[in-house]
Amino acid sequence: MALNTRAKESSKKSKSVSVHSWQQQFALLFDSQAKITMQDRMFFTEQLSLLLETGASLHEALSALKLQSESLAMKRLVDSLMNDIAEGKSFSMALSSHPDVFSSTYINLISASESGGFMHEVLAQLLEMDEKREQLRNTLVSAFSYPLFLIAFSVAVVVFVLVVVFPKFSDMFSQIYDQLPTTTKFLMGTSDLFIQHWMPILMGLLLLIIGFNYWLKSSQGIRMMDQFKLNAPVIKVVFIQLYLVQSLRVMSLSLQHGVSVPDTLRACKDVVSNNIYQEFISRVENMVQQGSGISLAFSNTPFIPPIVEQMIATGEDAGRLPQVMSRIADHYERELSRRLTALSKLAEPMMLLVMGLVVGILVSSLILPIFKLSRAVH
Repeated sequence: MALNTRAKESSKKSKSVSVHSWQQQFALLFDSQAKITMQDRMFFTEQLSLLLETGASLHEALSALKLQSESLAMKRLVDSLMNDIAEGKSFSMALSSHPDVFSSTYINLISASESGGFMHEVLAQLLEMDEKREQLRNTLVSAFSYPLFLIAFSVAVVVFVLVVVFPKFSDMFSQIYDQLPTTTKFLMGTSDLFIQHWMPILMGLLLLIIGFNYWLKSSQGIRMMDQFKLNAPVIKVVFIQLYLVQSLRVMSLSLQHGVSVPDTLRACKDVVSNNIYQEFISRVENMVQQGSGISLAFSNTPFIPPIVEQMIATGEDAGRLPQVMSRIADHYERELSRRLTALSKLAEPMMLLVMGLVVGILVSSLILPIFKLSRAVH
């Protein structure tokens, strides 16, 4: 009996180990597909800055980070960095092996700080820059999410009424078709079209969405959308301020810590996702290489606000360009937040008004014919 009991316990343990092993393998397989997120990079930067500030060596700090991280992808990244450093590479060279995680700005600033001995300060400023960028992204998402929800909800209501509600009244309305309002006739025709040809309409919409998405990813589509962002009324101010905040903050931080102007400008191209603005940065880079100042390139660009041109010129003349750029970025970040909040507050009542008009047209197109039928019966 004792032997049987031990055998059963051994069998249960082996099964438990086997299940646990399969769970580990599944977790590894799942995590191998995961990417390091902005939150992971912010955690890495914050913890590394704190550990270096307390006097830990870079190897000790990375070892502690590897133990603290719960993400297997992050553990692999830290392990790769430690191996590169053990082979004699500098920390910035090790970071450059992971361009999908660390931007050129991040790498250039770390490279500049390695010789100066102020890496923890640079890491703290990089963390602050990432936090502000994440806060700005959240502001953009919150400003446009509610209007987009209202649009989607309105479309869903219209489709539901046309496909479900109108067909129930079609036989009744056909008796007084000549007396129906124009809107009712139009909606009845649209309802019949949706019901009888829903498959071709659905396929057409899918093809249209796929084609539009393909066009957006083409070089022509990308350029036209970039031009639209910088020229369209109302929204152009939002995008210009967004690009100025992103680029000037990187320029300020890089120049402040001794990164060369050409490296700084090249890093700015990776920050802003607009070809027209990237061409502007390239033009600034070319003029600087030819011996001109940054302010001259800013003054010859139509979408740069005059106040930015003046402040850049003043900062360049006074030798305080990094500080001036930081002040401009802070100013436009506050201005952008206020503008997005105002646009969001303006968009909500406008969308509610549009929804009210749509619902009013649908309801009147149903109720008026019913009233006519009831009067005819009486």
